[in-house]
Amino acid sequence: MSIFGKIMSAIFGTKADAATPAGGAGSSGLPSVDVAPILDKAVAAKGEKLDWRHSIVDLMKALDIDSSQTARKELAKELGFTGDMNDSAKMNIWLHQQVMSKLAANGGKLPPDIAKH
Repeated sequence: MSIFGKIMSAIFGTKADAATPAGGAGSSGLPSVDVAPILDKAVAAKGEKLDWRHSIVDLMKALDIDSSQTARKELAKELGFTGDMNDSAKMNIWLHQQVMSKLAANGGKLPPDIAKH
């Protein structure tokens, strides 16, 4: 499974056990899933301060997905990053924006401060 697929699966689950629909279907026809409570719960379970709203590394850690630079480079390839993969700060910012955008495109309901990006 792709790294993005693992992120999607961790947040959306299977169709049978996905979080309660947040009213209506997303553009993909899948039920809308409120992303913030799922990720907030995952962060709380970790018992460490993780800022999934701004950090791709923290988002991946919260979901028990390998957040190493190697894994993030693989995710960047999956999502079509064309920048310098050795500039991890730029790549990480881009990755976070892409993951949030793709979650929203697949029925993820994002908090207003994230949905603006």
